Amino acid sequence: MGAAPVPVPVNVVFDFGGVLFHWQPHELIGRMLPDHAPNADAARTLTAAFFEGYGGDWAEFDRGTVERGPLAERIAARTGLSVADVNTVIDAVPTELQPMPGTVELLRRLHARGHALYFLSNMPAPYADHLEETHDFIGLFRQGVFSARIKMIKPDAEIFEHAAEAFGIQPAQTLFIDDVLPNVEAARAAGWQAIHFRDAAQCEAELVGWGLL
Repeated sequence: MGAAPVPVPVNVVFDFGGVLFHWQPHELIGRMLPDHAPNADAARTLTAAFFEGYGGDWAEFDRGTVERGPLAERIAARTGLSVADVNTVIDAVPTELQPMPGTVELLRRLHARGHALYFLSNMPAPYADHLEETHDFIGLFRQGVFSARIKMIKPDAEIFEHAAEAFGIQPAQTLFIDDVLPNVEAARAAGWQAIHFRDAAQCEAELVGWGLL
């Protein structure tokens, strides 16, 4: 007897940073702190220390368990940057999160086809507020989860369980799109289908393969 067919997704869940919104933190660090990051290698090194791979202090910011003031002080203490320099980067993030036109167009096409759209994003509360207030296409989503508002973050299993329950969706009928491989792997472990996002063209090809476009 052959394997059971994989269900065609009826729900599509988007990540935000790196999928719908431009997010290249080494570029941000290089522009905001040129004295500390005078070249690409220095920018990547400082970025790794600043964000800790979105673990540590920044993970707490994503989770909503540390405010920006204490966050800046912790990052300054770890990196040797001044608190003012750290705040320069923290304050610049909302402007850095610009829509990625190719992926936004995919979102609009999926919406026009009547697919149920949701989002699941690791996002500190002030940035989540900014995005909702600034970008009208967020209204295309039926619902969404920002990590800081529920005190959970990807790739922890609990956030996928929470999202499925909150959205009222079946994991096996859900396709998750994220640029971070551990998040993709966690979604699959939770029973979701998933696309590891690299660019809009690759994502479109996979959506076509699923029969969604």
